[in-house]
Amino acid sequence: MYRSKLNEKMQESLAAVLPILAIVLVLSFTIAPLPTSVLMAFLFGAVLLVVGMMFFSLGAELAMSPMGERVGACITKTRRVGIMLTLGFLLGFLITISEPDLQVLANQVQAVPNRILILTVAIGVGLFLCFAMLRMLLSVPLNTLLVGFYIIVFVLAMFVPRDFLAVAFDSGGVTTGPMTVPFIMAMGVGVSAIRSDKHSANDSFGLVALCSIGPILAVMLLGLIFRPDGGSYTPVVIPEIGDTAALWQLFFVAFPTYFKEIAISLLPIAAFFGVFNLVSLRLERKQLIRIGVGLAYTYFGLVIFLTGVNVGFMPAGNYLGSVIAGLRYNWILIPIGMLIGYFIVMAEPAVYVLMRQVEELTDGAIPGSAMKHSLSIGVAVSVGLAMLRVLTGISIFYLLVPGYALAIALSFFVPKLFTAIAFDSGGVASGPMATTFLLPFAMGACSAVGGSIVTDAFGVVAMVAMTPLLTIQGLGLIYRLRTKRGAAAPAPSFSGSVLASDDLAIIDL
Repeated sequence: MYRSKLNEKMQESLAAVLPILAIVLVLSFTIAPLPTSVLMAFLFGAVLLVVGMMFFSLGAELAMSPMGERVGACITKTRRVGIMLTLGFLLGFLITISEPDLQVLANQVQAVPNRILILTVAIGVGLFLCFAMLRMLLSVPLNTLLVGFYIIVFVLAMFVPRDFLAVAFDSGGVTTGPMTVPFIMAMGVGVSAIRSDKHSANDSFGLVALCSIGPILAVMLLGLIFRPDGGSYTPVVIPEIGDTAALWQLFFVAFPTYFKEIAISLLPIAAFFGVFNLVSLRLERKQLIRIGVGLAYTYFGLVIFLTGVNVGFMPAGNYLGSVIAGLRYNWILIPIGMLIGYFIVMAEPAVYVLMRQVEELTDGAIPGSAMKHSLSIGVAVSVGLAMLRVLTGISIFYLLVPGYALAIALSFFVPKLFTAIAFDSGGVASGPMATTFLLPFAMGACSAVGGSIVTDAFGVVAMVAMTPLLTIQGLGLIYRLRTKRGAAAPAPSFSGSVLASDDLAIIDL
């Protein structure tokens, strides 16, 4: 069984990574020549990326999603709000500390000690996971909460030091990565399963959306305390490789670091689930073995994946950005960034978790192809705007405020399910590929044009998290207009029944 599943995941991984590989190779042999050492590291990193995604995707399916669903359903059955919120906060806190992307961002922000930044972000996620669970239990409309919280975010942003603003918004994107998304999304399914009303399945989405706001507010408050001035960042090291033995050594030396890092990340979650199972769940031995195998796949998949992207992709992204931005016609950075952004989102491991869950909960009425194209278009626009910022120095505030204002305005005109999926998608799209390839790409470009790394390059993750909100809700608006024109199938509300085939045709891109 596992062999056939691995073959399926391998094909998905190859389809996701090959376009990025092709783009970098074309650029390296034309307008942006790469040193042989950087290209060799990139190619070997791509191999590790494919293998790591394959194992991680299967592991998330076997372990992280079932764990989240069972925990969510079990704590909801208690009907004791105090216990639910306490466990929700603890889970959000533990999973965020486990998030590899957050470690990468923390290493770049040297104005604040790593541990303080990570703990602050984890507290923000824990608190907002509590808000998200209360929303589901009380059936509070998601867009009502989004309006209130984002007003607070942008009012507070006016008082945060400019050097810290982009970092705060980036933190909201990196916390919803490959470790957090499968567990939290599955937990939402488990919580909603206890409710019996017709909107319960719709409300299973939106947890990631709210959990992305918590870190932004928490880091902004931290910025007011630390008052960072001209923060610095860790420059990307360009490897020098003389032969294939040196190439292997470059990656081999990095493996122990990620073995330890991911072990520390997974242990709190595994321990929590083990204790929870002994106290409440008491799963059968066969189910526990399946989850154990899934955790092993998740562990090795993330180790391989993160080694590949950090050692192979990060230097290539940085060098490409600096070379292209140094060209006489450096405006080409914008369309090239958009092309990379269009394809790179499909290399995010958590994207496949979201696509699969959307298809399952909507009985295929929102197909993976629609999600795929909408996310790709959104991220392409994101990266294009981020490159415009690098070249012009436009404040991220002038892009995020109208972007989020439009996204929230759309939420009052599209089916609720599309709003919840859209805001979840923003967090999912801004995963490790954004942190380890797009962010170094922007940093390299910013250095080449003489801009400020902290104010102009940081923020690319935040931009990647914003534009899917618009494109997926745009998909929902098209759906609503077409259903009205065709006399009106109802807006999608899923409670386990399959929608008519006409609905499927309407939104299949």
